[in-house]
Amino acid sequence: MLRMSDTMITNDTYKISETAWCPGCGNFSIIKSVKDALVRSGLEQDQIVFVSGIGQAAKAPHYLNVNLLDGLHGRSLPAATGVKLANPTLNVIVESGDGCSYGEGGNHFISAIRRNIDLTVIVHNNQVYGLTKGQASPTSDEGFVTKTQPDGVKSGSFNPIEVAVALKAGFVARSFSGMPAHATEMIVKGIKHKGFSLIDILQPCVTFNKVNNFGWYKKRCVELPKDHDPTNWENALKVATQWGDKIPVGVIYENSRKPYDELIYTGLNSTPKDLKSILAKYC
Repeated sequence: MLRMSDTMITNDTYKISETAWCPGCGNFSIIKSVKDALVRSGLEQDQIVFVSGIGQAAKAPHYLNVNLLDGLHGRSLPAATGVKLANPTLNVIVESGDGCSYGEGGNHFISAIRRNIDLTVIVHNNQVYGLTKGQASPTSDEGFVTKTQPDGVKSGSFNPIEVAVALKAGFVARSFSGMPAHATEMIVKGIKHKGFSLIDILQPCVTFNKVNNFGWYKKRCVELPKDHDPTNWENALKVATQWGDKIPVGVIYENSRKPYDELIYTGLNSTPKDLKSILAKYC
């Protein structure tokens, strides 16, 4: 596992390697926000494990100097759950796209919210399958035209924010790749929250989504007012349903429900010796 030296944590600690994304892709901004959030959180490399699935977004941790478990398409959350339960002292961050997280991984998404696993889940949401050449994803808007849906998408669009709030997920936030400082702040808050944290980051796919482009999101994404109370579930649910001419971004909902791993490992402190004895008792 990667370990840090005694030097200060900086952006170079998580230096980005050469990527294979299209020029102009929103992934570039998101990966910078992730790196900035890691630095701001003061996390050393041996305190973090990234888990990803399959897709252009799921490649993001490959381009960071971090510990990484790369899972199957849609299966990042159960793998991340195993990592967190095996070693609750780790900060486990899941990073993948809307197809992987909400399509193939939809049931795992719901189960992880129900359990309130202490994971930070960062979803690059471009409303299309980018790796497999532009099919509609679960978050594609109704009527969206692709090569495999030439008459337009007939299914209703999946709203992950609404689903997460409805299930009372621990922390639910939305951001936009065109607001990098805002995205960084949301990730920092998600990492800090103890419990399931969802940060859904809207982003353009410059190759396969010509509708939901940078300008489309920029025109619609509006920060929540300062008097928004994320602990008010009923109001948060109303905010979560908003989509169209106005798309609210920010911390939409948050609660203080205890995470699953704390409920299992009651009395855990952070020493390896204590962890070994607890695992021996429960596993």
